Amino acid sequence: MKAVRLLALSLMLSVATPVWAEPPADIGTSVEALRKKIGAAGVSIAIVEDGKTTLSRGWGVRKIGDPAPVDGQTIFQTGSTGKAMTATALAILVDEGKIAWDDPVIKHMPWFRMYDAWVTREITIRDLLVHRSGLGLGQGDLMFVPRTHLTRKQTVERVAYLKPVTSFRSAYAYDNILYTVAGQLIEEVTGQTWEVFMRDRVLRAGGMKNATSDSEDRFRIANRSWPHARLSGALRGLGPQQALDERDELGRNGAPAGGLALSADDMAAWLKIQLAHGALPDGKRLFSEKQAAEMWAPVTPMPIGELPEALKPAQPTQQAYALGWQVQDYRGHRIVQHSGGVFGSITRVVMIPDRNVGFAIMLNSEDSGMILGLTYELLDHYLDQPDYGWTTKWQDWFEARLAGGKAFLEKAKASPVKSGPSLALAGYAGRYRDPWYGDIVIGQAGKGLTIDFTSTPRMAGRLKHWQYDSFVTDFDDPAIEPAYVTFALDADGKITGVTMKAVSQIADFSWDYHDLDLKPVKDAK
Repeated sequence: MKAVRLLALSLMLSVATPVWAEPPADIGTSVEALRKKIGAAGVSIAIVEDGKTTLSRGWGVRKIGDPAPVDGQTIFQTGSTGKAMTATALAILVDEGKIAWDDPVIKHMPWFRMYDAWVTREITIRDLLVHRSGLGLGQGDLMFVPRTHLTRKQTVERVAYLKPVTSFRSAYAYDNILYTVAGQLIEEVTGQTWEVFMRDRVLRAGGMKNATSDSEDRFRIANRSWPHARLSGALRGLGPQQALDERDELGRNGAPAGGLALSADDMAAWLKIQLAHGALPDGKRLFSEKQAAEMWAPVTPMPIGELPEALKPAQPTQQAYALGWQVQDYRGHRIVQHSGGVFGSITRVVMIPDRNVGFAIMLNSEDSGMILGLTYELLDHYLDQPDYGWTTKWQDWFEARLAGGKAFLEKAKASPVKSGPSLALAGYAGRYRDPWYGDIVIGQAGKGLTIDFTSTPRMAGRLKHWQYDSFVTDFDDPAIEPAYVTFALDADGKITGVTMKAVSQIADFSWDYHDLDLKPVKDAK
């Protein structure tokens, strides 16, 4: 860890050189051609070079079926790129002396609990942001994905029931739930909700005039994008684009992990602040240079996944998570970046500090191949690299991934074991409880079973028998990822518990059905 810190310090001390390139001359034509080829609804791009906005515009439409165009003021849901803004809100409080990065969380929230009492005492504010708590990938996300009845404080209280999968500070595993804790901590320290503090002290103070931190504020803005996804194929990602219900967003309790909406103009203002290490255009500061260094300093080493040969140049040799940012190398240069996604919208924010360049790409669709292709095309442009055909290579990779997922589902559906169920359907009906999620109710309707995730609005549907004592969900909302539901029986044929897992092998990690441990609720009516 000391070596990582020393590397971060040396990188922070490097002097940014003046930018030596402008946006690609044909960017307007090429982005629009790519958008039409892939079938994406809309895209917006902001580019900042040497402290100046050199591009802020949009292509396509805000909603399929509506001619209203995307422009530089259209706000997009930006997902986990907002983690850096939650870190910035905390940095402001550090500058004001109200908190310190290495304060124990319970110093400011005495009621907060982790599963392990020792971790409760030791976990710091810094730990909340760097994915080394011991929780598993996306653990607890069903408390706000895709939406929730829970308040933020209720969600934070339930963190105590999330059983870790590794020891504290021993491994990297991306989570959202501890950013929800960070948002609650801001409220405990300031008396203002995360939404209000974020709006007033970060967004508006930083010159982000269109940005919103609250869904109700977002709904009041006419120039907003709608989320889109491909849901009519065998699995999510296949079929034509279709607009989703605007309410299909990260639950408000999870907003500190990714609940902001920004326009290209807003992103340009944000990138200028980041590249200026907290300085505002008028000479004032949003946060100190010391906090800028803290937020970009790598903390938790991240495993590096293997990419296929065609994508090898994109594979870093080192990468680590900082405070709301991912820091890695690309073609010998340090890259500070973060991706973000809420259902129906994806974003990528990227900076090349030694070129004094930053850019953000936002889509109101789930076309990951397109956003990654554009990302690496722009990186190569600003690093004076020859054309590598990134957009085609990334799109091919994602299409192959979807094809593999489709093949897996078709094989599974073609050969289930024709056995069971062990009980009459009425025997499976009842109320089942997980310590952190809450209650899931299995009911009987006519000749079939129903399922209701009671903490999540509009997450209900039917259960269809699969094999043995396993069923598969058929949700009323097609945007919700299907799951296998498996009942465990004892020797007397009584149900002792229920487990779940996503049907698709490539389902988003936030559908953490596998973390549920449901037990029958005695005397439930």
